[in-house]
Amino acid sequence: MTLPTTGLSRDEVFARLDAMRKGDLDSRGGRTWAYVYDSGRAEVDEVGGQAYLAFLHENGLDPTVFPSVLAMENDVVGIAAAHLGGDEHTVGSFTSGGTESCMLAVKAARDRFRERRGHDLRAQIVLPDSAHAAFSKAAHYFDLEEVRVPIDPVTFAADVDAVAAAITDRTAIVVGSAPQYAHGVMDPIEDLAVLGLERDVWLHVDACIGGWLLPYARRLGVEVTPFDFRVPGVDSISVDLHKYAYCPKGASIVLYRDTYLRRHQFFAYADWSGYTIINPTMQSTKSAGPLAAAWATLHFVGDDGYLDIARRTADATRRLIDGIGRIDGLEVLGDPRLSLVAAHAPSFGVFEVVDEMKRRGWYVQPQLAHRNSPANVHFSVTATSDAVVDAMLDDLAASCEVARGIEVPEEATAFLDALRGLDPDAFTPEMYAGMLAAAGLGGDDVLPEDMASINAMLDALHPKLREQLLIAFLGGLFHPTGADA
Repeated sequence: MTLPTTGLSRDEVFARLDAMRKGDLDSRGGRTWAYVYDSGRAEVDEVGGQAYLAFLHENGLDPTVFPSVLAMENDVVGIAAAHLGGDEHTVGSFTSGGTESCMLAVKAARDRFRERRGHDLRAQIVLPDSAHAAFSKAAHYFDLEEVRVPIDPVTFAADVDAVAAAITDRTAIVVGSAPQYAHGVMDPIEDLAVLGLERDVWLHVDACIGGWLLPYARRLGVEVTPFDFRVPGVDSISVDLHKYAYCPKGASIVLYRDTYLRRHQFFAYADWSGYTIINPTMQSTKSAGPLAAAWATLHFVGDDGYLDIARRTADATRRLIDGIGRIDGLEVLGDPRLSLVAAHAPSFGVFEVVDEMKRRGWYVQPQLAHRNSPANVHFSVTATSDAVVDAMLDDLAASCEVARGIEVPEEATAFLDALRGLDPDAFTPEMYAGMLAAAGLGGDDVLPEDMASINAMLDALHPKLREQLLIAFLGGLFHPTGADA
């Protein structure tokens, strides 16, 4: 792939971009129940988009050069802090997304641990099985030992006794979720916070999904257990604005109870021949576009607007849960209180349900089994779901009926049983290529239309095997045209 000798016309550039998008999921209209968040108000998208473009070229690297960037960040962080029970001591940073917010909190906790305990001890992070994989990524990047503990097999919430048993003198940080993504269940943050205070361990609350919506849900009468800075012992909170605040992508906040805790997040370096580096977040040079878009969206929608959006979201969630309860063989996992719902089918395949829903024009997300959590289909409810949830439930019931009639051949069952017995330590890179071919991954088509058999294969594999197989697959996708494989 090379640059065109002569630059393309404006019309040709956008024609090619439009052509590339033809296979993308529809991000508007309510038929995609994962990955995207749709307020249902086109003007919200327009305002955010215009603000994004207006500040596209301003650089957030040095707040003294662009005072507008500093003013917007202080405003947005202040709004989020007040929204989540902060006081005059609460501080934070605007980040590119939930993963960066979570990683920064982990980095800050690790550095505080090192300041207090030295560098000889390798710090640990204690995570319920339901904690987001972003924290595992942080442990990998920042060299913490990850300690995963089981969740309650009935409620799917964090098991406080299991967390307590996992804490050692090397524990730098414990994570709780409000709610966790997989089942939409709230962790017992108050109990975890007491544990953190008793054991002198940093507690981070991952409210990337729920942080913006939960306070509005509480005002609407939804029972919301305490989770924010009103709970003594909560040290930091992550909250995404590009989810239920409906800001354009690239907008999240990480908050700290005080400046001492946040100080450990910063990176500074003066021992080189260039300008002194001082970075609050992972990025150095960064467009101010996402920040301006978030500022504009928050101020355009306003408190009343978000309360109305939350009302529609809560109503759609209630109708979804009630509707799933009326579908024979489908059951909701745990007791979701917000906008995320996971449903399991003990007597038929949920992966077949996902495929059938796709044929009917809906995207719902498959989730693989993990320890106490069975394979399930996941729904992210947004404000636009209110208008389409009944139609979606009709198709979901029909899709379950189709899945109920699918019989798994004996040879397929035997193949999956064989996969469950594979030793992840015995695999070689060459073996992964063979598994990709056996799964039908690769070639001219990136993915087959029906994914049930592939998801069943991934579900059967040991997590370490699954990880390496997907790395091999993704490595093949990100491969410039003409380059050697």
